[in-house]
Amino acid sequence: MVKKVQHTTKHIFVTGGVVSSLGKGLTAASVALLLQKRGYRVKMQKMDPYLNVDPGTMSPYQHGEVYVTVDGAETDLDLGHYERFTGIDCTRSSNFTTGRIYSTVIARERKGEYLGKTVQVIPHITDEIKTAIRSLDGDDVDIVITEIGGTVGDIESLPFLEAIRQFRQEIGRQNGLFLHVTLVPYIKAAGEMKTKPSQQSVSILRTIGIIPDILVCRCERPMGAEHKEKLALFCNVDKSLVIEETDVANTIYEVPVELAKQDLDVYIMELLNMHVNRLDMSDWKEMLNNYINPCNGDVEIAVVGKYISLRDSYKSIYESLTHAGIANKARVKVRLVEAEELEKNGADQMLKGVSGLLVPGGFGQRGIEGKILAIQYARENKIPFFGICLGMQCAVMEFARNVCGMTGANSSEFDDKTRYPVISLMEEQKKVTDMGGTMRLGSYECTLKSGTKSHAAYGKDEISERHRHRYEFTNDFRAQLQKKGMIFAGIAKGLDLVEIVEIKDHPWFVGCQFHPEFQSTPLHAHPLFTGFVAASMKG
Repeated sequence: MVKKVQHTTKHIFVTGGVVSSLGKGLTAASVALLLQKRGYRVKMQKMDPYLNVDPGTMSPYQHGEVYVTVDGAETDLDLGHYERFTGIDCTRSSNFTTGRIYSTVIARERKGEYLGKTVQVIPHITDEIKTAIRSLDGDDVDIVITEIGGTVGDIESLPFLEAIRQFRQEIGRQNGLFLHVTLVPYIKAAGEMKTKPSQQSVSILRTIGIIPDILVCRCERPMGAEHKEKLALFCNVDKSLVIEETDVANTIYEVPVELAKQDLDVYIMELLNMHVNRLDMSDWKEMLNNYINPCNGDVEIAVVGKYISLRDSYKSIYESLTHAGIANKARVKVRLVEAEELEKNGADQMLKGVSGLLVPGGFGQRGIEGKILAIQYARENKIPFFGICLGMQCAVMEFARNVCGMTGANSSEFDDKTRYPVISLMEEQKKVTDMGGTMRLGSYECTLKSGTKSHAAYGKDEISERHRHRYEFTNDFRAQLQKKGMIFAGIAKGLDLVEIVEIKDHPWFVGCQFHPEFQSTPLHAHPLFTGFVAASMKG
């Protein structure tokens, strides 16, 4: 009888030092892609130190967009990078916050599960963090990459750092490694790069028992040999494992290629005692070539939203437009338009010359009338339009007001006394009082109507898309809007909820209740974004 070899899941822990916004998430996603292209099965997760249970109730100005997983978790936007780079669906086990960890421990304490013990950060909180890390282990997973949010030295991240120190000690050096992303700034006045901030960052890690195996150094310009030698000496890292990560020229999707040139993935596999399989990046490099050298020119698309001033607020939207440009071998140029500014200055002034218009999701009344004006401009001037979630709801309001003669038609979210509440609170939401994690979240199936632009884009009868909303199209008005030319192109399977609307006699006018941007990748652009950009190119 052949004895079954026990499978061991390897672990990579990614930390960050000196400053925030270094690109730990992009680095982690790039490493995941490279290992995946070497034939390994990878999963990813993010540990966030803030006390919110999840980012679902946080303003986009605070945290950027809220990313939604297939199983309905509201998560950090870095999970979007993970999915876009690897094409692997993340889940609830892919994002844990301090709030979530503490909530679990406190709930157990209240139930008496600790049998009268004093509940402490060590071991109870750190044990819960280690349990969260192990939640992705399995016979179908070769490597788990865990990113620790925040910056080394922050008080709130200490329990997570202590937990990964313990975790690596438990699994052994050949089964886990520490990758530290740090900053090597260039001081323009002095005309030189400085390694001291990185040295100090590593020193902080060493005081809690973590010695990085690999340093990934973010820098504006290439480092010299002397910089690598100094970092290797003072950070106790082999010189070959001091990796340079300079700003890329064209797109973040170049980062994996640049890291591969320095054999980062090879070093990782060697440290983890894994076979160095052949690397195949052919499809990725073809995608990059289509992005850098678009043979079909440029196309300008306006994005009209209320969080325009912070680019991360619509991160997945912008990335999906880029993906659609790659699929159409064109470069998408985005015109950022604040909805409130459009209310003041008018659509003619702020949208003149654009080839397409996209109105993304959001919450609250601010900017709504600006979005409606923009949609009216696109409808009347036959400019391709794409509305997502609230953008779709605004399209319904605009059509009801200006085509169907329903003066003052609105959403009950903004006017609960309107005579024409064409958008209303979902029945299942009417008894909900808590804010966090209570919306219609995650993937739901939808049946498409044949002969519609949506059906043509997808090329199939049924789809599954991710949602994040409380309000829906009010079915009482379906017949009136349909009579005037609105097409209900997608209906939720098993429910009678409108998921996609279109209108007749328009080059591309599509609104969807779900968030297609959460399922777009550079190698597989989302069909609705691809169709929208293709229609915009014809204008």
